[in-house]
Amino acid sequence: MTSEELFYQKKPAFDRLDAEKVQQYAEGYKLFLDRGKTERDAVNTIVNIAHEAGFQPYKRGMELKPGDRIYRINREKAVILAVIGQESLQNGIALTAAHLDAPRIDIRTVPLYEQEGMAFFKTHYYGGIKKYQWTAIPLELRGVVCVVRDGKMLKFRVDIGSDPEDPKFVITDLLPHLASKQMQEKMVDGIKAENMNILIGSQPSNTEDKDCKDKIKLAILEYLNRKYGMREIDFLSAELSCVPAFNACDIGFDRSMVGAYGHDDRVCCYPAATALIALDETPRRTAVCLLVDKEEIGSEGVTGMQSRFFDTFMADLCRTQDVYPEVCYENSTCLSTDVCNAYDPNYADVSEARNDGRLNCGFALMKYSGARGKSGTSDANAELMAQVRLILENAGVPWQTSQLGRVDQGGGGTVAMYLANRNIDTVDAGVPVLSMHAPFEVISKVDLYSAFLGMGAFYKA
Repeated sequence: MTSEELFYQKKPAFDRLDAEKVQQYAEGYKLFLDRGKTERDAVNTIVNIAHEAGFQPYKRGMELKPGDRIYRINREKAVILAVIGQESLQNGIALTAAHLDAPRIDIRTVPLYEQEGMAFFKTHYYGGIKKYQWTAIPLELRGVVCVVRDGKMLKFRVDIGSDPEDPKFVITDLLPHLASKQMQEKMVDGIKAENMNILIGSQPSNTEDKDCKDKIKLAILEYLNRKYGMREIDFLSAELSCVPAFNACDIGFDRSMVGAYGHDDRVCCYPAATALIALDETPRRTAVCLLVDKEEIGSEGVTGMQSRFFDTFMADLCRTQDVYPEVCYENSTCLSTDVCNAYDPNYADVSEARNDGRLNCGFALMKYSGARGKSGTSDANAELMAQVRLILENAGVPWQTSQLGRVDQGGGGTVAMYLANRNIDTVDAGVPVLSMHAPFEVISKVDLYSAFLGMGAFYKA
């Protein structure tokens, strides 16, 4: 046999895919990113797409037959979609799992204050970020406010900054002329978390209240009261976040890449959901797409992967077929679809050229993630890796291997171990990302479309 037959080498996949379909699919993905900058917005966008394709909300006790298309939402921040298969759930499901949340700047519960002629929000960052990357960029405010008044609760959606005519917000930074001390700090200390206060106004209220000293703060509250009926105490029952106020766009003269906020992990959520929605025939096994919240902070909480949301849904399905969920799990297969780092030659010293994912080389399989001796990973077994390889190769899907940088350099986790702990055969697979966790990340359109094709092949296998 020749070296070409015996060697494994990652190769760009441009010549193996329809260029027009790659570009067309990326346009839909960019629109999803712009609409879904929070987990609530992302769930709403995906459910709207599913509705148009005939998916119906699942209610406990509903009779199901092969080919039925259903979904269930968990508190507006997580969702499960499923297409009922031809075989019994006793034979397991084909499951994809991804997370909808992304690093961001959260507004605190008592956030609003006035100081030296300006009004600010106090914040708490969410997920692993480089704090300096979030200063001096335009931000938009998204979330919900639950106003409690007169024995009633009213909920309002907040979206200020996404429309071109909307005002934006910002975390200020020092000018270089006065930053000599700051620039001598370690990068991790250059921006203090307690100083990541969001500038939201500077014009005082026209109030006739002579006792009010904080008239700029009052002007902000007057605006919020007019728009949402808010008083300051209502911040306590609000979920507000600041996210980057720029839309997804093409990168490069050749438009081969997409730059945007939130690729991690919505670049896996979108193909996982749309590949399921695009199924044109009843799959052999029931195909399920699970999109959850809270991965960036440990998958804890009622909408995270460690909640019982998934188990309750599967128990409901299994009950309709007199199947034990544990039996279904042990015969199931899962693609934990999360991003990996793309090899960046500008930072080659922390990467591992042979094993890190590469832009444009396709859907990336990651046998294990974790850190410091594979801590926090499920480490897929050899049989499962061979099974997934076979599915992708038989379907002609461009794929590659990946990991997360040099050993002992860092590492990271996914939701894979929580699914593996349920006795489900699970392997990580996703899309390589440049500048991961930055407010503006970059992915390849070829890798995005390969992920869509790969997950579609997995559902059908």
